[in-house]
Amino acid sequence: MMLIPVKLPKFIKGIFPNYIWDMPLSHNKTLYLTFDDGPNPEITPWVLKTLDTYKAKATFFCIGDNVRKYSEILTQVQAQGHAIGNHTYNHLKGWKTETETYIKNVELAASILPSKLFRPPYGKIKTSQANILKKQGYSIIMWSIIAYDWEKHLNGEECLNNVIKNAKDGDIIVFHDSYKAAKNMQYALPRVLEHFSKLGFQFKAISL
Repeated sequence: MMLIPVKLPKFIKGIFPNYIWDMPLSHNKTLYLTFDDGPNPEITPWVLKTLDTYKAKATFFCIGDNVRKYSEILTQVQAQGHAIGNHTYNHLKGWKTETETYIKNVELAASILPSKLFRPPYGKIKTSQANILKKQGYSIIMWSIIAYDWEKHLNGEECLNNVIKNAKDGDIIVFHDSYKAAKNMQYALPRVLEHFSKLGFQFKAISL
């Protein structure tokens, strides 16, 4: 059972106005694809190749320990013009982690991951943690559409529909470049890119 709606309810933005849930509307129809939990030596290169096919840019929220193990893939992500963001060093759940421990984990990731974009794993972060990170200059990037590509009870077609039936101009969309999400993501991503490209959308990296 999904606990978080596919499309962000509007009232959530009002409760947490200091987080970024979507991007400003533009005269050119634009979507912002994001990928969490990489870099992954098998999945991330596939994502990069697929994005390049459609001249699409995206934002990769990376786990610090994965960057340590696969730094050459992070270099490839940046070389192809995509943005990167901090996703903690060990994919910590903020609600279950002491604030000091959480901040140190983010800082450890930051030592090898130069970005002031931050996405909390699971979307779960304490106010105390968020306040400290914002004081350190981080922008906390959430989302407005979740593909749910990691959910075992969903198939690729359902994940695809989660996006194409809900996404609109300015939306931030969450996918994952991870083993757990690979099957559904690899089905949905090229079809999302094709569908919205035909509708005249462009895909950009998050830039603040």
